[in-house]
Amino acid sequence: MSEEIKLFGKWSYDVKVLDKGLERYINLTPKIIPKSCGRHAKYQFHKSKMNIVERLITHLMVPGHKGKKHVLTSGRVVGRWQTTYKIVEKAFDKIYEITKKNPLEVLVRAIENAAIREEIAAYQVGGIIVRKAVVTSPQRRVDLALRHIAQAAYRKAFGKKANMVDALVEEIIGAYENNPTKSEAVREKERIEKEAEGAR
Repeated sequence: MSEEIKLFGKWSYDVKVLDKGLERYINLTPKIIPKSCGRHAKYQFHKSKMNIVERLITHLMVPGHKGKKHVLTSGRVVGRWQTTYKIVEKAFDKIYEITKKNPLEVLVRAIENAAIREEIAAYQVGGIIVRKAVVTSPQRRVDLALRHIAQAAYRKAFGKKANMVDALVEEIIGAYENNPTKSEAVREKERIEKEAEGAR
């Protein structure tokens, strides 16, 4: 019988995605080192074929980037995969110390809690711009949740005493607990959904 493949050689992939809408889009294919080297990039919806931890790492490599511009400079992040990999590995160790739970399960629950269900689309009708509430697609829900977690952690560490590992741990645990006072990603989700509710 072959030995179980564990993330970073420590954490089991035996994690269930409770949000049925996100089940197909949170990839938990067992890998010791979550790195695909871009082999899925030429395929449509390639993001969903990447391991969820690898997607977190890639978001942390340009954490200030949003849309077509940088809302916060990513200048201090040098794009070294190994550096970001070590940040995530250390963060997972700290998450286990604090929660005594599998950090991969904590990350999946954090993504589920931070995933936006509804947002606003703006389109032009004649000479006016109309804002309308739309349902967010599952792949975009996962993508935005990861982006908000990465950006929130970077903001907490940028120019502050807290280091990136502690900031990432605080953000993931806050989102896992679905606590808007601790997690900026959950707070942003609630703000967008409230705005969409008013535009229905």
